[in-house]
Amino acid sequence: MALLALFWLLVVGSLSRARAARVKVLAFGDSLISGYGLPMGQGFVDQLTDALRRKGYDVCIINGGAAGDTSADGQERLDWALTQTQPQAVILEFGGNDALRGLDPSDTEKALSAIIHTFTARKIPVLLCGMYAPPNMGEAYSRAFRAVFDKLGHQPGVLYYPFFLAGVAGHRELLQADGIHPNPDGVRLIVKQILPYVERLLAEVRSS
Repeated sequence: MALLALFWLLVVGSLSRARAARVKVLAFGDSLISGYGLPMGQGFVDQLTDALRRKGYDVCIINGGAAGDTSADGQERLDWALTQTQPQAVILEFGGNDALRGLDPSDTEKALSAIIHTFTARKIPVLLCGMYAPPNMGEAYSRAFRAVFDKLGHQPGVLYYPFFLAGVAGHRELLQADGIHPNPDGVRLIVKQILPYVERLLAEVRSS
C-alpha cells in the first residue's frame, strides 16, 4: 500500500508540474481569431495549437476573438479578458473592422496603444499582428492606417508581425465566399507564416 501511495503521489506531482509548465497564450482579436465561418477545429487558434504541439510546445491558446469587434471594442472587454484568462503572453489582432468602417486611424492607434500598455505593464509579452486597409479606402488612408501598426510594433515588449493576412488577402482560393475571411487552407498558410513569430513569443515567456 505504501508503494502504491508513493506511485500515485509521483503521478499527481508529475501532472501538476506539466500543468504548471504549460504556457497560456491569449489570442485576442476579431473574427479572424474567433474562426468565423470555419468548421470546428479549423480556426486560427486550433490550427496554431496543433502546429505548436507538433513541434513539441506545451501550450494552451485561448480563443479571445469576437466577430465584428473594432480595436475600441477590444479595449472595452480587455479587463474582462485579462481577469478570465490570466495569460502569460498575447497574440493581438485587431484593425480589420476599423478599416472596413473607415474609422480614424488615430482612434485605432489610441485603442491598440492602451491595450498593449495594459499587457506590457504586467510584463505580458505581446505579438502584434498588423492589418492593412482595403484598397478602396484610398492611398492616403491606407498609408496612415498601416503606419499605426508600424509605430506600435516597435514599442518595448512588443513583437511585430506586419500583416496577419499576408499571402491570403486577395487570393480567392484561400478565402471564404465573402472574399474577406480565410478558409481552412488560408488559415493553414497564416499559421505557417506566423509560427516563427509565435515561437519567439514563447521564448519571451520562458526567458522571463
